Amino acid sequence: MPPHRCHPTPPLPTLPTRWAFPAHPRSVPRARRAVLDALPHRHRPRLGHDLQLLASELVTNAVRHGTRPAEDHRVELLLWPADGHYWLAVSDPGPGSPVLTPAPPGAPACGGRGLLLVDTLSAAWGVVPRRVCGKAVVAGLPLDGR
Repeated sequence: MPPHRCHPTPPLPTLPTRWAFPAHPRSVPRARRAVLDALPHRHRPRLGHDLQLLASELVTNAVRHGTRPAEDHRVELLLWPADGHYWLAVSDPGPGSPVLTPAPPGAPACGGRGLLLVDTLSAAWGVVPRRVCGKAVVAGLPLDGR
């Protein structure tokens, strides 16, 4: 039997924090609160507000455009640190992908600007198809605040 070798153990990755919410507008404030509660205290001053805003916009879009409450759909939210960022992913079972479009001139300021806000706040964002159905919209904020 060969001697046992000691290999350095690689650091274990942080597992995402996961929530599933009903596809209902009441889930939006619950998602905002969940994200803030899960964020370590040391990151709240820099990232808390922006992550809550991203969660609010992405969950709102998922509820409005990617689910049907009558079919008991759910919206999944993931939050995790990786590669110098805090990442947020919101998944829904709906077809299609959100598209970033500029707000038309004179349009009311109370809607249609969610992805513009996501694009402005995040260091990177994109749409990832899910294996079975639907998609996830993923957005990241840098840990260093840039």
